[in-house]
Amino acid sequence: MKKNKMVNLKINNQPVSVPEGSTVLQAAEKLNIHIPTLCNHDDLCVAGNCRVCVVEHKGARTLLAGCATPAAEGMDIMTNSLKVRNARKHVVELLLSEHRADCTKCYRNQNCELQELANEYSFGDHIFLDLVGDHEAMIDDASCAIIKDDSKCIRCQRCVRTCSQLQKVSAIAVSGKGSEMKISTFHDRPISHVVCTNCGQCVNRCPTGALTEKNYIDSVWDAIYDSGKHVVVQTAPAVRVALGEELGYDPGERVTGKMVTALKQLGFDSVLDTDFTADLTIMEEGTELLTRLKKALVEQDKETALPMTTSCSPGWVKFIEHKFPEFLPNVSTCKSPQQMFGALAKTYYADNRGVDPENIVSVSIMPCTAKKFEANRPEMRDSGYKDVDYVLTTREFAVMIKQAGIDFRTLEPSGYDSLMGDSTGAGVIFGATGGVMEAAIRTAYEIVTGKPVPFDNLNITPVRGMEGVKEASLKIEGCLKEWSFLEGVELKTAIAHGLTNANKVMTAVRNGEADYHFIEIMACPGGCIGGGGQPIPTNMTIRQSRIDAIYEEDMSLPIRKSHENPEVQAIYKDFLGEPNGHKSHELLHTHYIERVPY
Repeated sequence: MKKNKMVNLKINNQPVSVPEGSTVLQAAEKLNIHIPTLCNHDDLCVAGNCRVCVVEHKGARTLLAGCATPAAEGMDIMTNSLKVRNARKHVVELLLSEHRADCTKCYRNQNCELQELANEYSFGDHIFLDLVGDHEAMIDDASCAIIKDDSKCIRCQRCVRTCSQLQKVSAIAVSGKGSEMKISTFHDRPISHVVCTNCGQCVNRCPTGALTEKNYIDSVWDAIYDSGKHVVVQTAPAVRVALGEELGYDPGERVTGKMVTALKQLGFDSVLDTDFTADLTIMEEGTELLTRLKKALVEQDKETALPMTTSCSPGWVKFIEHKFPEFLPNVSTCKSPQQMFGALAKTYYADNRGVDPENIVSVSIMPCTAKKFEANRPEMRDSGYKDVDYVLTTREFAVMIKQAGIDFRTLEPSGYDSLMGDSTGAGVIFGATGGVMEAAIRTAYEIVTGKPVPFDNLNITPVRGMEGVKEASLKIEGCLKEWSFLEGVELKTAIAHGLTNANKVMTAVRNGEADYHFIEIMACPGGCIGGGGQPIPTNMTIRQSRIDAIYEEDMSLPIRKSHENPEVQAIYKDFLGEPNGHKSHELLHTHYIERVPY
């Protein structure tokens, strides 16, 4: 095995060896020497746009961008010379001169990378005048999910690289040159009027407050304070393994019980679990898949839309509406767990609790900014009302906890309320890439064969992992009589996370290069645990910590298969009837529309 060639250099008079191809920034990190950056991000390609990371190479006439300069043999680098410090100070001052400095009111006030650099390098009087006039005219807040504030943009282009490279969307791009250069949408239209999936990955990577989620905290507080309203809250599986990061815990700490207690102390009338409707989704989606397979294999219906894709990720749904509209019939008709919950909160829950659905305010706490857009879709009103009234991100939820003065660490854990609060391990793993597929297989295989899936302790490891696209197949053997048509069928599946990988899979399907029965797609890297509404920063290491915690939670639960959830069994018996029946189709299924193409 060929070893990487090493290069030797000095940084601040300390010798260091790094593999050839490493950057000066990476060499400095090996010595625990901090070089500040703004445009650099672990998930993105090297850019060298912001020039905050400049370093001095002895003998060189100009300063070098540490994040973009390859480490070379014999380099003698200084990261803290007078020339470097002055250059960084001037760069930061120039950025501040174009920046709307309402820091005390900014949503990113406590987590702004520019503010951190200003504290380090911009003491005393400002060198440059305010270079921007009407800041207010630069704010686009028309979207129900994302706010774009050009007055806080430092043109680092993290958002552009995220949107074009990681997500294959290109809703935003660089326009103009020199002093006219800015980050813009197509024809400078509002974000709500361009091809944007609302995934929020740009928000998650923005170092300032130039891109943020649309905030609904005050609206939720108003509902809680209104004695005439009954406020129900649901929490997504990915929130419980990330919330702690906003409250002083390490990434991957499970805080489920404390989270529930905090919600009760905030004043919600009922604290319930999105995992319940994740289990319900498996019953509906699994039955739908089996129905499609029966039509294709037994009835030889050539119009049957296979492969079937999941519909849990609203970012993915909007992506396919724009880019692959011919495959909309392939998308499961199931609503996402969030929207199933909303429809049931104002019907099933309202009936059982004796509450007028008009007085119910349905709140969801999600790892996802696209859920805000999803809740506002006109299709999502099957309860007779807006099914989900407000969506808060994990970050917004943490703000509410802090506003309430709750000492999160001292909270005693408590359990979800009943009726729509019980869930299984299968519902929990929806938060990780491959989780929906694994949950579906656990149930569908057992329905068809009467036996658990042939994997150790229900852990279907072939569908797990952080590869961008995964393929897995399972041969179905020993079918029960009514499912005998599946005997010997090799169920072929694919799992993709991140929209670039979704694009690869669907392009292969379009070109006839892929042969699948079932495809799981999540818009965000790592699945929901890497959602655009999760704590900042998010990187590969943090995403893996959250995924590990998701599977730990799954293993810790007494029931790990969706069809064994007693509350799911009860809702079919008492309210919905059969999975994929008339009542469930009325409330739990929907359709999607072709949108303006790229």
